Amino acid sequence: MTPKHKTIGILVTGHTPEELKEDFGTYADMFVSMLGDFNFTFKRYFVVDGEFPDGPHDAEGWLVSGSKFGVYEDYAWIRQLEDFIRSVHAANVPMVGICFGHQAMAKALGGEVEKFNGGWAVGTTTYQRPELNEEQVLLAWHQDQVIKAPAIAQVVGSNDFCQNAVLRYGDWGLSFQPHPEFSPAFYKGLLDTRSSVLPLALVEQVRDVTQPLSTQPVVQEIGEFLARER
Repeated sequence: MTPKHKTIGILVTGHTPEELKEDFGTYADMFVSMLGDFNFTFKRYFVVDGEFPDGPHDAEGWLVSGSKFGVYEDYAWIRQLEDFIRSVHAANVPMVGICFGHQAMAKALGGEVEKFNGGWAVGTTTYQRPELNEEQVLLAWHQDQVIKAPAIAQVVGSNDFCQNAVLRYGDWGLSFQPHPEFSPAFYKGLLDTRSSVLPLALVEQVRDVTQPLSTQPVVQEIGEFLARER
């Protein structure tokens, strides 16, 4: 049976570096491409620029992107995004968050996010997924992280550096600290254009993607989560 068609709203919380936009598009474009095998159409809202949906039922599922910003920063659009996340949760419309989106969902629902004093996670990163009885390898790019998960969330993925790397909120929400939408080519471009934000010694350690990525199973998990009838 063909899954029911759904409209997914992408809440874009950051802009692709200008140097990379021609080759890779916006972050919204990356998610559209990533979920291309599913029966979805997409609406894009650049919330980073103040463009918000009218309400949680403007789409049948939501995806919150990554960003260079911190969820603890004092911007009106970030506070408005937290309010919107809470409204989506109250309406039980499914939501998936990636990196900043993962952190925003956690903060909006009672968790704690900080600029991690242990430093950065960048590049090829392995996560334990105990309920799946497997390890998954994805590309990371973050210093901020969820240091305390919301009481309503279950930790379903972690490693020693990032204890709350994948969170599930019952049947409503799913969020990932790493970036399944990042291809090795985009990651290389990001490293080439944005490495100045990283410690120099770290840049040399993370220059290469050193393992095959678990992109396909993670994308399948995300797509099936958003497609599921509730």
